[in-house]
Amino acid sequence: MSLLVIQDLVVSYGQIEALKGVSLAVETGEVVAILGANGAGKTTLMRAISGLLPKRQGSIRFDGVDITRTSADRIVRLGIAQSPEGRRVFGTLTVEENLTLGGFTRSAPEIRQSLGAVFGMFPRLAERRDQLAGTLSGGEQQMLAIGRALLAKPKLLLLDEPSLGLAPIMVQSIFRSLREIAATGVTILIVEQNVRLALKLADRGYVLEVGRIVHADSAANLLASPEVQAAYLGKAHS
Repeated sequence: MSLLVIQDLVVSYGQIEALKGVSLAVETGEVVAILGANGAGKTTLMRAISGLLPKRQGSIRFDGVDITRTSADRIVRLGIAQSPEGRRVFGTLTVEENLTLGGFTRSAPEIRQSLGAVFGMFPRLAERRDQLAGTLSGGEQQMLAIGRALLAKPKLLLLDEPSLGLAPIMVQSIFRSLREIAATGVTILIVEQNVRLALKLADRGYVLEVGRIVHADSAANLLASPEVQAAYLGKAHS
């Protein structure tokens, strides 16, 4: 049984359909990339999975449970956590306070254990645990956003543009950490502007165009696809 199954999902903003019957599946332990140009509906898809947007049609099932109409906080409790586009850290709280908020569904001993794991993965956060999040660099804030999501101990981690606005050396560091996270068995669904890096991380990918899935294949086949190369890889970072 697939961990995440989306069928014929339609999401609208007023009269404008942002997702027009999207169907996809993610297996346990996979890394799956969602590719597409700006405005394709990628962030809308992530927010719909997280319970932050109403669905007009279709269904979302997670770990065998229908979560189509489930509230966002309940979805976190079921095992889905998101690192959102733009990071969205709480700038007036410390690094540790931001991380602890991510574990709101868990006990104090569980939070302490996960804090240790996140600080081990992101030593910069450990060094800055008492620093206000708003004073961190963009890359450090991205580490914090990912770490905060990990505090929920998710079965499925949603990553929305983790490399956005970061220097190349920081992008490489973030993706090394994502490979470490995937190696622990956490299932990952990633939206990413750097198509080449995303497909090197992923097992499979879907290409979204104007609210519809137009390609679905292994990451290797998508990397080798002339159509994908022409549309996306010519502008991707090596």
